[in-house]
Amino acid sequence: MRYNTYMKPIFFLIVVASLLFCGYAYQRTVSEGSFNISGTVVVPDHLIAAAQSNNNACAIIVKNQVNIPIAIKRIIDPTFPLEFSLDREDLLTGNIKGPLTIEVQINKHGQLGVIKQGDIFGSYSQPIQPTTKSIIILADKSMGNVKRDRYVKGNFFRSAAR
Repeated sequence: MRYNTYMKPIFFLIVVASLLFCGYAYQRTVSEGSFNISGTVVVPDHLIAAAQSNNNACAIIVKNQVNIPIAIKRIIDPTFPLEFSLDREDLLTGNIKGPLTIEVQINKHGQLGVIKQGDIFGSYSQPIQPTTKSIIILADKSMGNVKRDRYVKGNFFRSAAR
């Protein structure tokens, strides 16, 4: 009889301790230190004026292996070179398994994934891990503001249409 009175509280404590441990282990999958990416965004000299113009937004996007964003950090009115760090607060999801990619978009319209004329963008050339440090992302691509006057000599398409 005494055996059962002592075993029920001990069994209850073991169950509670097991549940607490499982909860802690689950929480550790996305806890402090398990997702912490840092680096610098660099813009070449010929794009720096456009990248640092007023009301620009710089978005640093981390995507999983199927190209779905899992973390986003936005910086308004950035100055380059721009040091950044993404941590647990920037995550959109708790699933951070597998290799990741990181890219940057600098624009005035604020829409992610939509590249418009005048936008600047770039990406890191290699896959990264959730704890990669000292990444240098070169934002060296631009849709540009290429406009040709219709009557400029040497415009092949205008000349061919005559």
